Amino acid sequence: MELLKVNGKINAGKLAASVLLPVVGGSLVGYFATRNAKKEYKRLEKPGFSPPSWVFPTVWTGLYTAMGIARYRAAAKTEKKERLLPYDIQLGLNFLWSFLFFKWNLRGAAFVEIALLLGMITLTAYEFYQLDQTAGNLMIPYAAWVTFALGLNYSIWKMN
Repeated sequence: MELLKVNGKINAGKLAASVLLPVVGGSLVGYFATRNAKKEYKRLEKPGFSPPSWVFPTVWTGLYTAMGIARYRAAAKTEKKERLLPYDIQLGLNFLWSFLFFKWNLRGAAFVEIALLLGMITLTAYEFYQLDQTAGNLMIPYAAWVTFALGLNYSIWKMN
């Protein structure tokens, strides 16, 4: 519970909003972007390091929860809402990637976009760390996963 406390207290409403936006948003994007792409994805050539498909929603649920908690903590530590702008941009880029890669089959564009996403995640982690070290640290697993996804995206693009 200490993770959820900022300045000794938990603001349940703000915490819920901060976590629900990426978790629910990511679930909806996943549904709409991939609902007709699952068969196509199975047919794609994939590198040996590609995890089984069940790993992705499991990992993303944890990452979306962590980034929501990070946003909640960072937002509680600043009056300047522009400090949260990199987070909002990276979340938008995160949601866009699924459409580029799965729905529209634009794997090269998705690769460029995920590289931009990784840059925005890094900037977000830095900004959050300046406000609250825990918030910055909560973004590290997300950056690591997107680094992995960048390599996977590139490999699938080149193999197909």
